[in-house]
Amino acid sequence: MGVVEAKPDAASASQAPSIINDFSLVVATANGTGSQTANLAILRALFKMGIPVNGKNIFPSNIQGLPTWYHIRVSKDGYVARRHTSELLVAFNQATVEDDVANLPSGGVCLYNGDWRSMPERDDITYYSIPVNQFVKQTGMKGKFRDYIANMVFVGAVAYLLDIPLQRLDDALDYHFKGRRKLVDQNLNVIKAAHEWSQENMVKSDPYGVEEMNETAGKIMMTGNEAGALGTIYGGVTFAAWYPITPSTSMIDALNDHLPNLRRDPETGKATYAVVQAEDELAAIGMILGAGWAGARSMTSTSGPGISLMSEFAGLGYFAEIPAVIWDIQRVGPSTGLPTRTCQGDVLSTYYLGHGDTKNVILFPSSIAECFEFGTTSLNLADELQTPIFVLSDLDLGMNNWMSDPFEYPTEPIKRGKVLSAQDVHEKGFARYKDIDGDGVGYRTLPGNEHPLSVWFARGTGHDENAVYSERSDVWLKNMDRLNRKFNTARNLVPSPLLDEVEGADFGIIAYGTSVYAIEEARDRLEDDGIKTDFMRLRALPINDDVKEFVKKHDKTYVIELNRDGQMHNILQSEMPEMATKLVSIAHLDGMPLTARWIVEAIEGKQ
Repeated sequence: MGVVEAKPDAASASQAPSIINDFSLVVATANGTGSQTANLAILRALFKMGIPVNGKNIFPSNIQGLPTWYHIRVSKDGYVARRHTSELLVAFNQATVEDDVANLPSGGVCLYNGDWRSMPERDDITYYSIPVNQFVKQTGMKGKFRDYIANMVFVGAVAYLLDIPLQRLDDALDYHFKGRRKLVDQNLNVIKAAHEWSQENMVKSDPYGVEEMNETAGKIMMTGNEAGALGTIYGGVTFAAWYPITPSTSMIDALNDHLPNLRRDPETGKATYAVVQAEDELAAIGMILGAGWAGARSMTSTSGPGISLMSEFAGLGYFAEIPAVIWDIQRVGPSTGLPTRTCQGDVLSTYYLGHGDTKNVILFPSSIAECFEFGTTSLNLADELQTPIFVLSDLDLGMNNWMSDPFEYPTEPIKRGKVLSAQDVHEKGFARYKDIDGDGVGYRTLPGNEHPLSVWFARGTGHDENAVYSERSDVWLKNMDRLNRKFNTARNLVPSPLLDEVEGADFGIIAYGTSVYAIEEARDRLEDDGIKTDFMRLRALPINDDVKEFVKKHDKTYVIELNRDGQMHNILQSEMPEMATKLVSIAHLDGMPLTARWIVEAIEGKQ
């Protein structure tokens, strides 16, 4: 089996690894054992070395005990999509070791717990073992802390095998524990001991290693949920209501972390915001619609099951025309499905969410920078269009750590849309649902307006221009036509799609959200094979004429997405029926982020 535990000789020690900063590492542990601290220590250490990295946590939906995997992509070329296979494995979970070892490619590396009695045998991979209990006993830790310390053992061994400087791990732990040196030193001492043992007892015989680069200088790293929360704060949010649900809870956690520091009255010190935990998702959206009606910049975050529960209130918000923002951090459905796996499965249902003829405005961030940006954009659009705005992120973006340039501070004033003061009502009059400007958006007043004609009733039943109850057919048709006109106005207000075109492209590709990263890598691979592609990344629904022009210029355009049924493909066909045959769906959903290999093979299979 090739377990290597001998002290390296001079010849092997002087032989430099031949594969530098270009591999994927997967750590297999059990959920609830504290492995995330160890995983993030490696991730941040590599990031601090200037190497482009991305980490993806694949974890179970129970509290503890079931298998969990953490994938770290190391790419000198800056790719951050999930690799189809991982060359390096840290096998610290006996329950999954058979499959984990079987999934290694030929030439792969397996670091495992040397206290185990047996391991699956393969003669085409390199094995390294390390006696975990030896280091745990030295610390004197007991109970659950033994598991936490055991994970630091593999960090020390990985640091030796890949040549990660211990100072970088010190920096990473210092960041993680917020400068609490007792905790940092407690963990670092185990890492150093494991590193020293590995130096003395392991013969490095694999080609993988890392070297310092300068590709992350000035960049930041955080999760999409935290970035979205910060963007929402800078966008002027004053009220949030929510009900806990994976994978969106950490967005509200981030609000609660940052709001006390960023949103207090400078004179009194009192909070100028409110975050309320509701009894369920239905109550949460009811609260933010009430706050939106009252003039607050309001939001909630949820996931697919919550979106389903919010359907009736979403329809009310659409028809009564009340601003609010709903973040949907998508996970695999239907029903509760795979609560801790990622997807793009709520696109179709959210677009038409509500009872009757409804169409909703949706934003699709693909990066933490866009999560931050759309925090402001969504609140502005909600006020300008006087309607609920949905932001569809996903678990991969929301809960995992991503690199980014620092966010740009919002410089434009907050956009409140068509809000009338008492003086405005006096001079111009007021009819809540009258389309004065031809864009479908009426003027509104807020509670507290002192003019006696400013009062209106936000009803969900049929109403005329003055918000007066009506069931007349002509009144209904006029109002619904206006709502449709407003939706068409939104086409040129929402973020436009981004385009990357090349000379002589063979076909087009359309995608959205985090699928972009696998597509970027796949396009490079296709180009290496002599196949050129144009790419359009959608950032919002409804689409504008740019999308139609893109599809029009290609004989074939692939719509790539992370769901089973090609939901965006269906929407685009309905929006452009005259070009429906030009659109080809490439859709896949197994709970894992897309990979470049899968995309290349899927496209080649359609040629």
